[in-house]
Amino acid sequence: MAKKCCGNGCDQEQVSCDNLKVALVGNPNAGKTTLFNKLTGARQSTGNWPGVTVERKQGYFKYNGESIRVIDLPGTYSLDYSDASEDEVIARKFCLDCPEHIFVNILDASTLERGLYLTLQLRELGIPTLVYLNMMDVANKRGMTINVEELAHQLKCPIIPISLKGSQTSAQIQKQLIKTSQANKNPEDFTLQYDENVEIALAELQRKHECNRPQALKILQENQSELTAKMIAEIETKTGEELDFLLAEVRFEKATELAKKVVTEQGKVSRTRSDKIDKYVLGNWLGVPIFLAMMYLLFTFSINLGGAFIDVFDLTAQAFFVDGLGSLMANIGLPQWLITIVANGVGGGVQVVATFIPIIGALFLFLTVLEESGYMSRAAFVMDHFMRKLGISGKAFVPLIVGFGCNVPGIMATRTLDDARERIITVMMSPFMSCGARLAVYALFAAAFFPVGGQNIVFLLYLIGILFAIMTGFILRKTLLKGEAEDFFMELPNYQIPSVNSVLINSWGKLKGFIFGAGKIIIIVVTCINVANSLGTDLTFGNENSEKSVLSATARTVTPIFKPMGIEEDNWPATVGIITGLLAKEVVVGTLDALYSQIDKPQMADANKVVDGNTDENKEDAFDLSSSLKAAFLTVPENLTGVADSLLDPLGLSIVDDISDSEKAAATQEVDISTFGAMHKRFDGKIGAFAYLLFILLYFPCVAATGAMIRETSKGWGMLGIAWTTGLAYASAVIFYQLATISQHPAQSIIWVVCLLAILTATIYAFKVVGNKEPDNHKPLNSSVS
Repeated sequence: MAKKCCGNGCDQEQVSCDNLKVALVGNPNAGKTTLFNKLTGARQSTGNWPGVTVERKQGYFKYNGESIRVIDLPGTYSLDYSDASEDEVIARKFCLDCPEHIFVNILDASTLERGLYLTLQLRELGIPTLVYLNMMDVANKRGMTINVEELAHQLKCPIIPISLKGSQTSAQIQKQLIKTSQANKNPEDFTLQYDENVEIALAELQRKHECNRPQALKILQENQSELTAKMIAEIETKTGEELDFLLAEVRFEKATELAKKVVTEQGKVSRTRSDKIDKYVLGNWLGVPIFLAMMYLLFTFSINLGGAFIDVFDLTAQAFFVDGLGSLMANIGLPQWLITIVANGVGGGVQVVATFIPIIGALFLFLTVLEESGYMSRAAFVMDHFMRKLGISGKAFVPLIVGFGCNVPGIMATRTLDDARERIITVMMSPFMSCGARLAVYALFAAAFFPVGGQNIVFLLYLIGILFAIMTGFILRKTLLKGEAEDFFMELPNYQIPSVNSVLINSWGKLKGFIFGAGKIIIIVVTCINVANSLGTDLTFGNENSEKSVLSATARTVTPIFKPMGIEEDNWPATVGIITGLLAKEVVVGTLDALYSQIDKPQMADANKVVDGNTDENKEDAFDLSSSLKAAFLTVPENLTGVADSLLDPLGLSIVDDISDSEKAAATQEVDISTFGAMHKRFDGKIGAFAYLLFILLYFPCVAATGAMIRETSKGWGMLGIAWTTGLAYASAVIFYQLATISQHPAQSIIWVVCLLAILTATIYAFKVVGNKEPDNHKPLNSSVS
């Protein structure tokens, strides 16, 4: 007979009653994810729980030819209804509404009393429970002996002592789980004795609803009827305590009683190695330097070492999906428009996604090591005092630091934040961190307009970005996402050596989420821009980065919008750069170079037109996949040799060390020397150039960053992020330019400044109004993300 799951995160598909389904539940850092990886290996999928942005992980394993599904529930300390965090709400709803699962409760044997609170709730609610008593080796080292048989007798459920970091194989753990679960399909009743007033209410509910005690307890705690509201009011009046407190008090007392009964401590519990290490890691003198050193290593590993593999991914993807695919399609006689859409468009999108794989993979690899080693919690603790002023925890500092290398991994790193409000604020702040791609644009303009002291201009732009990020966080905390940072209570797990297998599985799961989540958005946008860049106004293709493309024609049409920030109509290539910058900010440099170097010599441009995607027939015939792949892989050793040079310059700021020599600067940045002259001719001097740089710094994050924003929050927050960053960019660039040139047109400048400040003020006020109307402040723009 088929049975349908009852919602709240369960699959809605029909499943056989005979199929065993397992849900893992437990405190954070108890070993739940380690068990999940042991059971499922690489057979995992990730997504979001319905209606929220909390990551959902599920997988399966095969046993006797049958697939056993495993759900990894968010870590929680209790199923209390007073717990409002998304993680705890999801765990509670799943436990209460999906009884067809076997719930495997993972306990940390070294902190047994704390974990038993959740176990007691699972048992008294009649939830089929199997307890894994993990970290037995740690408990033994601390001089603790646990009477497992007595604990199983008291809880009336099976208990399996285990050390998941030990030598047990996945097959052994799977077999043990199946065998024990089959013997526990009909668990014994388990009850806790509450205050007599609570007991009277439970008895009355059982009679009224003709239900058992666990169901009555659930009805009372849900408090969704006038009857239960009246009962709770009577209980609280007679006892002088809230119902939640009365229930929790009994559970805590029982947990303490059980722990004392089954745990024997041999002498005084010894001070752990983690305690000794924390004396330095969390110390006043060494805490911050150690944290900064770890952030430096994270930055170097993800951006510099991971970046050394960007070229091989980029060129390999180009060889297969752009050049190779384009050549194949041309050879079989497919029309040019189809080649442009499929090879240049979709293939180009795949190429863009591929370029982010090495740095995002390296980031997740390092972050997972930090998490599993136990340091990530300490990092949050060290930086909490500073970040609390923005209403977010210290853990948010890590993604912002990573954003200086690349906003995409910085945004993806926000998934380490437990609180949804903090996650959204940090995601909205991240695009203002000047990434390495923007640095290439800064360097180009510094060489063209600020040959002396250009490094100061670049440093100023970095500071402006930080200030706008702080301002954004402050505004959101006071309006849409009201609230102070919660009281900082964080469990500091024991230090441990991460499991290589676990690190690789977790990192791959997160990377896969980016590829198939944000990647879809990236490919769509890249396809649209590349097709518009190739399609000419005469409906021919192959007009990339030329005056004839639809993209350039569109840019000429919208250029007057940017006139208040100093971009005149004849400077339409600057507008094209803004549009192509949506792909990636470093593309701005290539676009400006291609257009400015050709704009004054169109006949030469036509003669030397470069057609991306190898649409030229001669190039198609000459395409050689093996040579392209060889060239791609030869970039790895060359790039790795440069990693050592980047150790003292992780941000790559040396690119602006010496830009006083125009020819040398042009060669360094691989642009035509004539580009500098064309830029001087069309920008309004240093003022116009700096206004443009302000816009580049602040506007619409690249499509990869936008995809990551939507992936980590929701479509609504992603769209707001686009509008907010671009609006601030336009307002800042216009206000700067108008104030800097106010002597030329005082009335016009004053009108522009006043109007833009009024719009900004009205926007912030609108945020506040929406925030006041939303009792749950992190959800006004939230929607489910699959």
